[in-house]
Parts: sequence; C-alpha cells; structure tokens
Amino acid sequence: MTTWRAEAPGDRMRVGPVGIALATLRGGVLGVVTYGGLALLLAIRLVERPFAGQDRPVSPHVTRMVCRAALGIIGLRFRVEGTPMRDHGAIVANHASWLDIFTLNACQCVYFVSKSEVAGWPGIGWLARATGTAFIARDPRAAKAQQELFADRIRAGHRLLFFPEGTSTDGRRVLPFKSTLFAAFHDHGLEHEMRIQPVSVLYRAPEGQSPRFYGWWGDMAFAPHLLKTLAQPRQGSVEVVFHPPVRVDAFASRKDLARHCEEEVRARIKTALGTDYGS
Repeated sequence: MTTWRAEAPGDRMRVGPVGIALATLRGGVLGVVTYGGLALLLAIRLVERPFAGQDRPVSPHVTRMVCRAALGIIGLRFRVEGTPMRDHGAIVANHASWLDIFTLNACQCVYFVSKSEVAGWPGIGWLARATGTAFIARDPRAAKAQQELFADRIRAGHRLLFFPEGTSTDGRRVLPFKSTLFAAFHDHGLEHEMRIQPVSVLYRAPEGQSPRFYGWWGDMAFAPHLLKTLAQPRQGSVEVVFHPPVRVDAFASRKDLARHCEEEVRARIKTALGTDYGS
C-alpha cells in the first residue's frame, strides 16, 4: 500500500478543555461499546464456528450494530443512497479515513480486505481479525494464494470490501483505482457468478471547519486525528452512495472493470463536492 502525500495536511485544530472533556466522554463510551461488542461477537463465534465453519450467519450483524452505534456516539450524521447488493461479490469504495470502517460496516454485513500489517496492530488488529478481515501481503509471490483466499471467501457467501486506491486521501478526490486486486475476480470461474458494486463515500465537514476535516492521510497520526474528531461539538455528516452492481464477466479485463468502478465513484464525488477535486 502506498501513502498519498500530494498535499500536506496543514489543517490544525486546537482542542481546549471542553473539547478534551467531550472527547474523553465520547471515547469512553465508544470503547465500551466497541470492545463490549467484540466480546459478544467472540462469544457468538464459539457457537457459530462448530456449526457453520467459515460461514458467519449471526456475528456480522453484531459488527453492523456496533458500527451504527459508534456513528451515533461520535455524532456523525449518516445517510445511505441506493441499495446494497445481496448477490455474491465484492464492494469497492474510495478511502478517506479510519471512519470508513464504521461507516461502511454500518450499511451492510461486509468483510474488509486489509494489508497484513494491520493484523499486528494493538487493539485494531484484534478487532480486524475477530470481524473476519481478509489480510493480504504486499509480496507478489503471494498473489496466487490471495486469489484462492478471495475465491473461498466469496463462495462462502462473504461480501469482501476493497479500497482500490491503495491508500486514504483527504476525502476530496478519488485516486486511480489499482487493478491488481480485481484480478482475483477473473479467476477460478468467479467472473461468471459474481458482481462488483462501486460505492462512493462522501464526508461533509462540520460547519466552520476545513472541508478536509475527516480526511486522514499521509503521515497523520491516528491518536491526534481521533482526538480532533471526538472533540468536535457539532459533527458533520457522511453519505454512502451504492451504485448499481455490475457483472464481472461483462468486462474483458480487470483493468476495464477497475476503470468502470473508478469512474462511477469519482463522478458522484465530483458532482457532490461541486469542485474539480473529484479527479
């Protein structure tokens, strides 16, 4: 995964005593809900795994419930347009922030695809593994094994969610979609049985704040960004737009498929922002 560094963050927000108190309150409740939900999920998996194996008929609904509650705790207003698909397949979306995890999980039951390093991150790695994240290595030699992993997961009924930009941005643009991961959908006969759904995620900043308020990119540390977000008294909003799913076998190559999804996602963000940042 590369890191987008086209522009330095630059936007700084001073957090005063009231903001720190609000962040502490929100953060405490968020921690209780998140890790309480994790404990419930693990308890369900103890029963679920022996009977369902790789299938997860119940536990993903706990993740969705927790993520919807998390957005409410943060105060981020949430709106969905379009219909999440029910077919076998995958979802691809633009990537602006760590908030995307809560936002996209709140919409439907999905399993994220993440770089393998995340599995070892304290706290976050536990959550990722417990919720069924599929981890991928950057080593090209692992490509075949990863394709087989994706095929097994999709045939088990899991809807995988990818961020094809390969990095997060300030939320004001869409970077070119990398076609590498799309290759997994043109193998093992999957192209004849699955669909891909492009999704646009649009953040609108709190009134008076920088339009890039929710963006998290480059060398921005997680803790200060989390503090800034939780300390904001009145939050902005996020809109998730589900575009029509497309059949994989309708495209001659992974590059054509990646290009179509990128154009769908970019067009909506560019229109919504009313600027040229969408390109």
